[in-house]
Amino acid sequence: MAISAAIVPNLTTGGRSVAAPGFGAIDFKSIPSGTEEDYLTVKADDGGISRAVLYWRGSEKTVVYFMHPRADMHKHYAMGALLAAGFATFGHNTRWLNNDIACIHETLLLDIAAGMRLLRDRGFDKIILVGNSGGGSLMSFYQAQASLLPPARLTDTPAGDPLNLNAYELPKADGLILLAAHPGQGKFLLNCIDPSVVDEGDMLAADPALDMYDPTNGFREPPLASHYSEAFLTTYRAAQSARVTRLDAIADGRIAEQNYFKQLMAEPGFKGMSDKARLFITRRATAIGLMTIYRTDANPACTDLTLSPSRRDVGSIIGPRPDLTNYATGGFAGVVTPRAWLSTWSGHRSRAAVIDNIGLIKEPTLIINYTGDGGIFPDQISDIFSASGAADKEIVHVDGDHYGLPIKAAPELDARAAAETLMASWIRERFS
Repeated sequence: MAISAAIVPNLTTGGRSVAAPGFGAIDFKSIPSGTEEDYLTVKADDGGISRAVLYWRGSEKTVVYFMHPRADMHKHYAMGALLAAGFATFGHNTRWLNNDIACIHETLLLDIAAGMRLLRDRGFDKIILVGNSGGGSLMSFYQAQASLLPPARLTDTPAGDPLNLNAYELPKADGLILLAAHPGQGKFLLNCIDPSVVDEGDMLAADPALDMYDPTNGFREPPLASHYSEAFLTTYRAAQSARVTRLDAIADGRIAEQNYFKQLMAEPGFKGMSDKARLFITRRATAIGLMTIYRTDANPACTDLTLSPSRRDVGSIIGPRPDLTNYATGGFAGVVTPRAWLSTWSGHRSRAAVIDNIGLIKEPTLIINYTGDGGIFPDQISDIFSASGAADKEIVHVDGDHYGLPIKAAPELDARAAAETLMASWIRERFS
């Protein structure tokens, strides 16, 4: 077993200040000359269409596969370095690119399976999955299901809709890299959903006793750090779980109502009903509506740095003022279908969680943690590593924020370059 917990402080740019590359993960600066770019259409077994870009230079037998449930992965920042190191890269965007309103993770596994077959058909001997941030949930979910032999795979979605993964070919990858990957999108949201919401239809309604941004409870305006009492945190975490349970119930209720009217449409007497009755039933069997999830940037660990201490600054992965971004548009979950809520964002019901799936994965696994990550904390990374089922597993800590950008504690470090070097070395040692 290869185990490393070393901080990587010396992979710098010779002491000079590192300019921050762009925000996010999709902005490689360049790729090696002579690199071919194949823009591909990927068709899954259920007919779903997704797009991908294969970068290669002609003789590679190992390809590094990037995917995220909704983020554009076709120009991930690590690709240039991996190509220069002698590996092909594959940036595959899911059928729900840039919009996870209807994202069903179980269905996305079919997109990955189609991408895997495409790469095998192209002659690649080794395929390494990279799950960056929420991509870790998706990639570990896929590899775990691919590791199960039929009939042990899932046969439905969390909404109860039939989706028999035993009926599909799910080729296994040869290795897994988790880069700044949290325990799972639902698990992540469970920690940062605002439990002070007292009315799911009112974006401002709040219970002051459960408001982490109320100074009475220990909040101080950033960049000052807050401090919350043990009693407040215990009540707060329980209330977060309770809110997710309530949202699950709303989703279940809407799905059950829609299914009821679908069943009425399927009954023999439906065709003999009046036009008005059939219209009433058909509309309700078709429309299910969207769930609006207000205020999802409210993790006390983002403002109280004594909770799971790390090298992070006050702030979340959305921004330095979570007290404001918690009320802004564009937060996590946001607007989703009931089915997407259950499959992607419910901390109680989503199956796409690294922590729940990594035990089934026996292939070599590398975990890269950014020490200044504002949304993923040391205890979570430790739990993921401990739960890993791989005999060959390694964890490395690099000084950077969630996006691999410099942090105040180590402004001289080019964290992205450090992570890229680690990834390339790890792959070369095992798969070249």
